[in-house]
Amino acid sequence: MVAVSDIRPSPIAGTWYSGDAQRLRHQVETYLNEARLPSLQGEVVGVVAPHAGHRYSGRTAGHAFAAVRGQSPEVVAVLSPFHAMHSADLITTAHQAYATPLGVVPVDREAVQALEQELAEHHLALTRVAYDGEHSLEIELPFLQVALQGDFRLLPLMVRSHSPKVLEALGQCLAKVLKDRCALLVASTDLSHFYPERIAHQLDAEMLRRLESFDPAALLEAEMTGKGFACGVGAVAATLWTARALGANRVVILHHSTSADETGDSTAVVGYGAAAVLRTV
Repeated sequence: MVAVSDIRPSPIAGTWYSGDAQRLRHQVETYLNEARLPSLQGEVVGVVAPHAGHRYSGRTAGHAFAAVRGQSPEVVAVLSPFHAMHSADLITTAHQAYATPLGVVPVDREAVQALEQELAEHHLALTRVAYDGEHSLEIELPFLQVALQGDFRLLPLMVRSHSPKVLEALGQCLAKVLKDRCALLVASTDLSHFYPERIAHQLDAEMLRRLESFDPAALLEAEMTGKGFACGVGAVAATLWTARALGANRVVILHHSTSADETGDSTAVVGYGAAAVLRTV
């Protein structure tokens, strides 16, 4: 039996984003510096960010992480989809840390174990995987490493379920784990995939409208009925339920783009959105 390494090596550094630490830091800082944010009244408790390669969605992702620049959370819960086939609804890592060219991000094992215990009371399991190739969670880490102050621990959650019952339970359980911690939520998702740009804008606008209404059930309904699409809709819905349980009450859309904005090809595009989740009272 092969032992699992303590550190998950990056399968995407050098392809999805630069494998050179100095270049990567400069690129991420540029995306953050160029972001122009609306007025955000209240405390940003979470963000929604895209997860394509940085050259495609980095500009939009920069808006999400500019909204939390300078924060110093103890723990960051990143909720993403899991694009590979798997039988589990909810997945986390079997490793002790994630590696990027900017350094090692330790996993908050105590938070993972506490979440497992909370989920068990709802008859839900958190499955651990090793050496996964999932890009959608890792792609956010360099932004967090540059934007945040100080060290943080990671609570990685990869969500395959689209069940409102499962996702709301996850949100309630995650909120219990984080309620006494200085925590940040990150939901990782892209929007519509491979529609002509005109149609993509329509689909994305509907999904972003529902996101802005802070209605996780409506997001899931849009995906189910084809009114809008987000490959990480389960992760976003669970994040909103978590944020609501932690007192958040507003979502502000920060930016939208498509791959056509970067490539010039408008025939079959991918949509990207960024949003901030706020606690205003």
